[in-house]
Amino acid sequence: MTRTKGRLTQRDIAKLAGVSQAAVSLILNGGAEQARLSVETRERVMAVIQGTGYVADPLARQMHKKGNQLLGVFTYEPVFPNAQADFYTPFLLGIEEEAERLGYDLLLFTSTPVENGRRKLFRKESRLRLADGCIVIGREQDHDELAKLAADNYPFVAIGRRDDDSGAIPYVGADYVSVTRELVRHACDLGHNHLLYVGEGSGAESLVDRWQGFSEAVAAGGLIGNRIAPMGEASAIIEQALASGASVLFCEVASDALALAREVESRQLGARLSVVAMGSAASLSAPTLRLSGFELPREEMGRQSVRILSAIVENRSTERQTLLRPTVVDGQTLRKREE
Repeated sequence: MTRTKGRLTQRDIAKLAGVSQAAVSLILNGGAEQARLSVETRERVMAVIQGTGYVADPLARQMHKKGNQLLGVFTYEPVFPNAQADFYTPFLLGIEEEAERLGYDLLLFTSTPVENGRRKLFRKESRLRLADGCIVIGREQDHDELAKLAADNYPFVAIGRRDDDSGAIPYVGADYVSVTRELVRHACDLGHNHLLYVGEGSGAESLVDRWQGFSEAVAAGGLIGNRIAPMGEASAIIEQALASGASVLFCEVASDALALAREVESRQLGARLSVVAMGSAASLSAPTLRLSGFELPREEMGRQSVRILSAIVENRSTERQTLLRPTVVDGQTLRKREE
């Protein structure tokens, strides 16, 4: 069962399910009153909703219920395991702070099963309609799911820049391009003319943007810039860098930067090789080893996502796509090049 054209209404759902529009409204709006309906009626309506991919019109719901002041938060990876804590916690702190300020409650969507380390936004019994809108977070987000939300006019904001031909996906992202350019220029000012980018430089938009900023700054400065995939042990990567003549490593993944910086320190190679972390430089630093690079404004990204989403839910004019500049962290792993 699929949509053919136009936007489905509750009347369309009722006709397809062979029930009254009032019954559809009860089910979509939730609450105890839907218990008055038979199990068969509820199942028929849910089958149509799932088969058509229907998402309730948020403005119609707001007119009917005057909104419920509830914003959803969906994460593609589990929030609570320690391995994810450093990634999600600052975003969630900003989201909570701004939601409280604006008078919204938060609903964390956790019922979707995790498959291969990731959740699916759409599931057999989606509960997205319980919230007025949703903030979507994840290291790797499903572009098709976000496009579907946009096509269905469901209010949402993605944390992280998202490429989309229609330009319809609202997001709050980090300006990786400009901050990476700045760091390359700074390395050049310190005498480095051969730089090595450690990472894929492709895939997620955040990785593409880092590589773009690096490549543009290298070209503009007339520098030598190569790229290698972060394969193997830190010691092997360092040997590769030294053999190539590179004097500074720009690490796409901050944990790689930390491992390489520790190896550089243990082998007393600081005079020959510098390390830059393109993200989480401050978060991963220790008193004895402060990484140079940049730190994402994660709490502010969380706050901005709530501001944008609340404006969309309330049908107020707002900029729906914005990039925030990361903060440069001086650290101690980007040093002046020794001749």
